[in-house]
Amino acid sequence: MISVNDFKTGLTLQLDNGLWSVVEFLHVKPGKGAAFVRSKLKNVETGQVVEKTFRAGEKVAKATLDRREMQYLYKEGKDYVMMDNESYEQTQLTESQIGDSIKYLKENMNVQVLMHDGKVIGVDIPAHVELEVVDTPPAEKGNTSQGGTKPATLETGAVVNVPFFVVNGDIIRVDTRSNEYLDRC
Repeated sequence: MISVNDFKTGLTLQLDNGLWSVVEFLHVKPGKGAAFVRSKLKNVETGQVVEKTFRAGEKVAKATLDRREMQYLYKEGKDYVMMDNESYEQTQLTESQIGDSIKYLKENMNVQVLMHDGKVIGVDIPAHVELEVVDTPPAEKGNTSQGGTKPATLETGAVVNVPFFVVNGDIIRVDTRSNEYLDRC
């Protein structure tokens, strides 16, 4: 059990016979009345987002998650084959299990697979990845004074806005949480 006063973004809870992840939260202490915690929770399995209010100090059940480091090997049909780095067992995951981070998934990349009661509930990829630019328009003369950006397609299919000086074949570092260009490697 955990107090709602100890909420953190990304914390996984067991509520109403389901797993919920804390998306955002706010401690509210009104001038009159008792304090409370207003939160936005996302269902891990369905993706449904709800707003829920708790009394300050209320206890909720924290879900026990097992994190396993796995390596992405290859795509087989619609499934993605992962190998457990400790037991070398191979597991097939679907696109829905991996989620939005699929656009940064590169072969031989190590990821954290989140499991609850032996069932895969999500995949955490590194915060920053280095990917090659495969398609971006050439920079036009005169557009560089304001430091603008242009779209670039990466080797995994993700599209990121990059500065004008980035060209095809460059390796760039991308923040996977915000889908932003960080720097050129």
